[in-house]
Amino acid sequence: MNTAGSLRRSRTNLPRAVARHWQLYLFLLPTVAYFIIFRFYPMYGLQIAFRNYRAVDGITGSQWVGMKNFNYFFATADFSRLMKNTLSVSIFTLLLCFPLPIVLALLLNQLPSLRFKKIVQTTVYAPHFISTVVMVGMIFLFTSPSSGLVNKISEAFGGEAVHYTARPEWFVPLYVISEIWQTTGWSSILYLAALSGINPELHEAAMVDGANKLQRVWHVDLPGILPTIVIMLIINSGKIMNVGFEKAYLMQTSLNISASEIISTYVYKRGVLKSQFSLATAVGLFESVINMILVLTMNWVSRKVTDSSLF
Repeated sequence: MNTAGSLRRSRTNLPRAVARHWQLYLFLLPTVAYFIIFRFYPMYGLQIAFRNYRAVDGITGSQWVGMKNFNYFFATADFSRLMKNTLSVSIFTLLLCFPLPIVLALLLNQLPSLRFKKIVQTTVYAPHFISTVVMVGMIFLFTSPSSGLVNKISEAFGGEAVHYTARPEWFVPLYVISEIWQTTGWSSILYLAALSGINPELHEAAMVDGANKLQRVWHVDLPGILPTIVIMLIINSGKIMNVGFEKAYLMQTSLNISASEIISTYVYKRGVLKSQFSLATAVGLFESVINMILVLTMNWVSRKVTDSSLF
C-alpha cells in the first residue's frame, strides 16, 4: 500500500516538478525528440516484413502475407550459410575483442611512468580514428600477393605468397585481427575510467598485507571493475547477430563470398540492390529479435550469478 501511495504521489507531483524545473526538462527535449523521430517512428515500417510491399500501394495498402517472408528465408539454402558466417565472425570477435581491452586497461593502470603511459595510450587509441574504408584498403594493401608486407615477410622466411583476401578461410581471421587492432585501445578507456574509481586505500591495505602487483590486480582491480565488465558483456552479447556491415561488405570479393556473406550484407543486397523490401525487412527483424533475446538472456543470467545487470 505504501508503494502504491508513493507511486500515485510521484505521478501527481510530476506536472508540478516539470513546471518548477522546466529549464532542466527542456534540455531533455532534443534527446527525446531524436528517439521519437529516428528510433520509434520508423518502427511503424516493421509491418513491411509481414506484407507483400509495393511502393505504389504504400505500407498499409500492400497485401498482408503474414509469415510468408520469414518462411521463405528460413527455407532457402542461404539461411544456414548466413547464420554460420555471421556467428563465426561475431563469436570470434566477441571472444577475442572483449577481454583484450580489459587486459590492456589493467596493464596501463600499473604503469609507473605517467609520460610513458600517455605515449602508449595515444598509440593504441589512434587506430580507432581510421575510417572503415581506409582500414579495408590497408588490409588489401598489406596482404597483397605481389607487394604486400605480410607476404614479403613470409617469403623472406621461405614461405609462399598467399592471396589472403581471395581465400574464404582467411576472411574471419583478417576481420577479427583488424578489429582487435582498431578497437582494443579505444575500448580500454571505459575500463580505465572504472579503475580510476577504485579506492586507493584498498591497494594500500593489500600492500600492507604483502600482496604483489599481480595479486592486487586479481583481488582489487578485477572485482572493482566487475560490474562494468558485466554490463559491457551484456551489451556486446546483444550485437552477436549485428556484425558490422561496412567492413564485411568492403572486404567481400567474388572469391571469398562463401565466407563473407553475412546477414547484414544479405539484407543490403536484397533490400537495396534487388528492391525486395519485404524480405529484407523480415530478415532484419529476425536479426533484431535474436539480439533482443540474447540481451534479455544475458541480463537474466548476470543478475542471477553476479547481482549485476543492465536493467
